[in-house]
Amino acid sequence: MTMFASLMRRRAAGLIATWCVALLCAQTAWAQSDGFIARMFDKPVPGGTASVIVGKGQAAPEVSYGGHRVMVLDDGGQWVAVVGIALTTAPGPATIDVRDAKGVRKVSFNVGEKTYEAQHITLANKRQVNPNPQDLARFKKELAEQTAAYAIYTPGVPSNVIMDHPVPGRLSSPFGLRRFFNGEERNPHSGLDFAAPAGTPVKAPAAGKVILIGDYFFNGRTVFVDHGQGMISMFCHLSAIDVKLGQTVARGETIARVGATGRATGPHLHWNMSLNNVRVDPAIFIGAFQP
Repeated sequence: MTMFASLMRRRAAGLIATWCVALLCAQTAWAQSDGFIARMFDKPVPGGTASVIVGKGQAAPEVSYGGHRVMVLDDGGQWVAVVGIALTTAPGPATIDVRDAKGVRKVSFNVGEKTYEAQHITLANKRQVNPNPQDLARFKKELAEQTAAYAIYTPGVPSNVIMDHPVPGRLSSPFGLRRFFNGEERNPHSGLDFAAPAGTPVKAPAAGKVILIGDYFFNGRTVFVDHGQGMISMFCHLSAIDVKLGQTVARGETIARVGATGRATGPHLHWNMSLNNVRVDPAIFIGAFQP
């Protein structure tokens, strides 16, 4: 074999190898994108999310669950409803209502079981365990404001549903813990806690609009961000707030600073995620969900 022929043969072999790698990469990328949303959000337990395929076509169907609109996303050519499941939901069959050009129909999914651990916390301020009448009146007003914010639904696809961590640091308290304050049981932990020093910037995990700002009895300084289609983030126990009501924020933009305001034993960030007006585990959106 001449030197030229040998060179051409090696070059051809190299091109074939390159084409094979490119083809494999293309196939892998397609495999990861096809049905990715359905797989990512298939955590159908109390406090989790259910991925329910609700059809194909150009127009997204309208989906509701428990009287609230559900987020619907395009997932590789099929429409998938990402349904938030309340912590109080009993395991067993559940249904969503799907409305499209053909009419209204019910689609079923199944809610599995999940056991959450208990957490015991000692608070020096006993009013944060058993509020006095003035505290309760304040809390009732504040709760109404926050409940209204969680119920907001705006159209449009969220900028991203795989969320960024709002702060660096370890996860200190998981979602769903049964909480005992000074030995008395209260509402379960409705969010995810990040251990972070006071003053650490809190960044928007996805783009959105600031829909509520407050300084509350239990939550301390608080910011609500609407990401679209009923996906709402709430950040609380903040030391400072860097945004204004009605402001549009970009993904990664600083919105506040970590603190220990409200019912908190030390500086940390508490992050709530809400879908269709129920609180769900934020760990699902950052790939840290524990079944």
